Amino acid sequence: MPFLQSLISSVTSLGHKNAASVVGVDIGSSSIKVVQLRSSRGVAILETYGEIALGPYGKQPIGKVVKLSSEQLGEALRDLLKEANVTTHEGSMSVSFSSTMMTVVELPKVGAEALKRIIPLEARKYVPVPISEVTLDWFVIPEDEVGKSAFDVLTKDKDTKLKGQEVLLVAIQNAMLQNMQSISSAVGLTVDFYEIEVFSAIRASFEHGIAPMAFVDIGAGTTKVYIVERGIVRLTHLIMVGGQQMTETLGHAMSWEFEKAERVKRENGLIDNTAYSRTENDQIQSVLLSTLSRVFTEVNRVLLSYGQRYNKNIAQVVLLGGGASLPGITTAAKSSLSVEVDISHPFTHTEAPAFLDSVLQSIGPGFAVSVGLALRKLQQK
Repeated sequence: MPFLQSLISSVTSLGHKNAASVVGVDIGSSSIKVVQLRSSRGVAILETYGEIALGPYGKQPIGKVVKLSSEQLGEALRDLLKEANVTTHEGSMSVSFSSTMMTVVELPKVGAEALKRIIPLEARKYVPVPISEVTLDWFVIPEDEVGKSAFDVLTKDKDTKLKGQEVLLVAIQNAMLQNMQSISSAVGLTVDFYEIEVFSAIRASFEHGIAPMAFVDIGAGTTKVYIVERGIVRLTHLIMVGGQQMTETLGHAMSWEFEKAERVKRENGLIDNTAYSRTENDQIQSVLLSTLSRVFTEVNRVLLSYGQRYNKNIAQVVLLGGGASLPGITTAAKSSLSVEVDISHPFTHTEAPAFLDSVLQSIGPGFAVSVGLALRKLQQK
């Protein structure tokens, strides 16, 4: 299943041919998002988009992380496709980062055939389940412009012959792939590929450049950190804090039900609201910042670790995911992180009516994965 190599090579490519409509489906832990695009004269046209909360399908409030069966997820996706008026059956779907193992390994410089034999043996060191239960793939990271891999930069003897090569190794649970296939089949979608959400999100958020960049994906249950250099994922890190924890902490501090805390978080965030007193506004912001500070502290640690390991500074952090739509988050991130901070705007890769600009800019960070999926599907066509 050679999904990884085509996936890596297409992260920075945004060219399109004329094609029929396609849909990208992002099944997250608290919601499903879809984006339908078509190509016209080399431009990706936004036809429709939509989101549906998964909480109610598990008898939980909107914003809650829920674990649903494939049948329940199929029902939710079917409802969303209908409500969003999705008209195509050609699609692509994301695979949750939490269902994968991704790491950069250092291996001897050998040919492709020898690498095929080495990878399954090497993977046993990193994959905590039997190799038969996962699908493996890998990508040899190209050497940089001075002819050395990052592996060689780490060696003390700079005058010796290159000792190794870096390989991006990925393992995906077979059970997860089978589950996704079951869902797509149940709703009548023809899915050519299932892509790890990391690469979909980066494709829709990446701007050209060779300096290392960090992408911080703030989801409902977790926050993912991806470091990308020259369009290639070099490091991934999972933080077990997300938007749901912000809501729960806010609800507890203010003695609110989860539903109210979620609504205030989404609508007010770190911005003052005249409906509340100065004291209440300060308390709301303080509580939200207490959770965000844990995320940003961990992000800073990852950036520092990467810089020390490879002697390279991260030039920019891009925030994405539903949590990146929190009002006022950019200011908070800039004060906590020691690098330039931007918000992902995936819909800038598409053409849409001007009256939607403000809406798409507001919700854009949460749709990075679904936009990235649809863009790749257009590339294939």
